[in-house]
Amino acid sequence: MKASLLLILTVYLHIQSGGGNLFSSCTYPPSQWCSSLDTSIQCGVLKQCLETNITRSRQEAAPVEVGLYYESLCPGCRQFFVGMLFPTWIMLADIMAVTLVPYGNAQEKPDGQKYVFECQHGEQECLGNMIETCVMNISRSSPWIINCMESSSDVINSAKTCAELFDPKLNWDSVMSCVKGDLGNHLMHQNALMTEGLKPAHEYVPWVTINGEHTEELQNKAMSSLFVLVCDLYKGPKPEVCGGERRNHYKSYCHNE
Repeated sequence: MKASLLLILTVYLHIQSGGGNLFSSCTYPPSQWCSSLDTSIQCGVLKQCLETNITRSRQEAAPVEVGLYYESLCPGCRQFFVGMLFPTWIMLADIMAVTLVPYGNAQEKPDGQKYVFECQHGEQECLGNMIETCVMNISRSSPWIINCMESSSDVINSAKTCAELFDPKLNWDSVMSCVKGDLGNHLMHQNALMTEGLKPAHEYVPWVTINGEHTEELQNKAMSSLFVLVCDLYKGPKPEVCGGERRNHYKSYCHNE
């Protein structure tokens, strides 16, 4: 993902605290503010985007890879995604990579050239899994859209509104075309293969992998504090948020004139 989640959160909070006029000409969702030079200039975040790129260029280790195998309507999955994974992803975006696999305890059956899916929590969950899968395939803003869906009282009916909020330029018809068409069916089949290929085989959801590995110890640590786990496992210089050395290029002041 080209834009730093932490950068986006910082700038977004600046807007909310009274700096909104600076971005009045910005027509892009937060996830795309650093996607190009022109976009960062239009949205008034060129300096922050450049600083983020400097930070990434100095990284000396691979990011910690976090995999989440889940179901869109599973209460425990929703709680973990909204309360643990997404906030950690926001704060540690530069040292962690996330793979989301919405499938969980579903089952697939061949039906000609396609597959039919049966989900633990019924047809609505299959629809939610498919929507989130297609959104990930189409939109750079998928983490925000999915978090919005999973934190709402109605995962399915909130999907379009969440997409409009976090990716205004996303054509919802293209999402539903994916959901109802061959592309979505193919993508969900890939989710099934990834889930069924887990070693050890998953026994429940949410099922967490760290750097491709699952153990009960890692699962318990992730459920307790994914933030601490990722900070501990990252092999490069610890970022400041993990207790690492403060980097001067993060300092930005508004001087009294």
